[in-house]
Amino acid sequence: MDTNEHEIDKLIQQGESLSLEFKSDLKSLPDRELVAVVVSLANTEGGNLLLGVEDDSTVTGLHANHLNVSGIPSLIANKTNPAISVRIERCELQGKFIARISVPKSRQLVSTSDGLLVRRRLKLDGTPESVPFYPHEFIQRQSSMGLVDPSAMVLEEVDASQFDPLQRLRIRNAIKKYGGEQSLLTLADDELDGALGLCREVDGIRRPTVAGLLLLGTENLLRQHLPAYEVAFQVLQGTDVKVNEFYRKPLLETFEEVELLFKARVEEEEIQVGLFRVPVPNYDRRAFREAFVNALVHRDFSRLGAVHVKIASDGLSISNPGGFVEGVTLDNLLVADPRSRNPLLADVIKRIGLAERTGRGIDRIYEGMLRYGRPAPDYFMSNEFTVSVQMANAAADLDFLKMVVEQEDKLGNMPIDSLIILSRLREERRLTTADLTPSVQKPEANVRATLEKLVESGFLEPHGTGRGRTYTLSANMYQKAGKKSEYIRQAGFAPIQQEQMVLNYIDKHGSIKRADVMDLCHLSQDQAYKLLSRLKRSEKIVQIGDRKGAIYERKR
Repeated sequence: MDTNEHEIDKLIQQGESLSLEFKSDLKSLPDRELVAVVVSLANTEGGNLLLGVEDDSTVTGLHANHLNVSGIPSLIANKTNPAISVRIERCELQGKFIARISVPKSRQLVSTSDGLLVRRRLKLDGTPESVPFYPHEFIQRQSSMGLVDPSAMVLEEVDASQFDPLQRLRIRNAIKKYGGEQSLLTLADDELDGALGLCREVDGIRRPTVAGLLLLGTENLLRQHLPAYEVAFQVLQGTDVKVNEFYRKPLLETFEEVELLFKARVEEEEIQVGLFRVPVPNYDRRAFREAFVNALVHRDFSRLGAVHVKIASDGLSISNPGGFVEGVTLDNLLVADPRSRNPLLADVIKRIGLAERTGRGIDRIYEGMLRYGRPAPDYFMSNEFTVSVQMANAAADLDFLKMVVEQEDKLGNMPIDSLIILSRLREERRLTTADLTPSVQKPEANVRATLEKLVESGFLEPHGTGRGRTYTLSANMYQKAGKKSEYIRQAGFAPIQQEQMVLNYIDKHGSIKRADVMDLCHLSQDQAYKLLSRLKRSEKIVQIGDRKGAIYERKR
């Protein structure tokens, strides 16, 4: 079996998914069905169509009509609009020929030449299906890919004279309070609306954009023209609902009222760090603000559903309708270029000062959890329909916080990469560069450089060399936390102690293997090899055998 056939065999074993479809060709799959499957894949995430495979993964092979696969790409291009360019290859599995059709994800909506527009989705049982792509879903698709800005759309049936003037006062107060663009304060109301993109002139009449209606509209206008817009604030105690408020007020007014409800539930203690008293809240206010603003600004306004803020015994969660925008995933959340589903609205909120101007508000959310020694914010409940972040209600690690505050006092704010690394080592004690790379979401070289800076700063200690090099919190860090014995357990033993442990093992058991040394002294393969080499050079042991079969005994 060659490489391609092995890869296809692995795909078949995985079963059908959003990006993988099996189609039987026993009765020669009609062209119309073949093209429809390709269109549904292109309108979703792209992927592969395996022709000649049954739904249950049984390979039944190609019909005689399709054994010559060279004409299929032309057929698909001619029967799709705009034309889809696919790659196709034929391979033999289990004595039968099948075709693998690789379909790219389309940057625009694609239909069959007959006008059939379909996409893929997962059913409740986790299996995929093709469903019609309805007109109201077009804007969702295009906005998630950054092709249109729903918040910049002009509402021609609304007149700017219907705005609530008090909401402009809120904008001006927010600019003063949050340090927004001060030059905006000198503008007249009409000029402010124009500068922020809240209104556009259409046939001589000032009409609001969606962003303008969200910020300046009345509650009645919002209900009528943006029916999907809603915010819910809930406080749960066990199964009892203590607070259950729903809002359809203008965006800034809603933010202020929800923030007041949140602040009423923030409890704070203080600790002394040097000359400073440092507050320790149960929930970080800046992290809440960034997460809540993100939910308000990046939500999908074409999808029904409220932005939910929920406080329960296990923590705070914030969710919004609409999944991550194109190009943002759980694996690159920290490093992906800032992108919004509603660019105009996001820009307005940044200029007002309510959101992080650099577009790195996600760093603030992480910092608001990690600097207190709490778990990182959890986005794993997010899916294609919802973005959800959970901030655990965990007790702060005051020793860890003191360490961070002392660092910030000496060297300035600790980078988020360093906080992530220190947080993981605090929980998992000893890790390699490769272990830490997925959490930092940067190349290994960047992570290694950050680790070495933390070593130089006295936060970490390295153990070993090469790819087996591991890191632990330093003895000083454990000492500050009053955990000296735990440091000894994690850092391991000095080389002379490791040598004596190996010799004692040989004295008791007669011989030792390299694998035994790795297990005994908690070393990598390379470190164990170097330890045994030192003992051989000092003539304390001799090697019997070669390579994997080698054993080591005391020298007579």
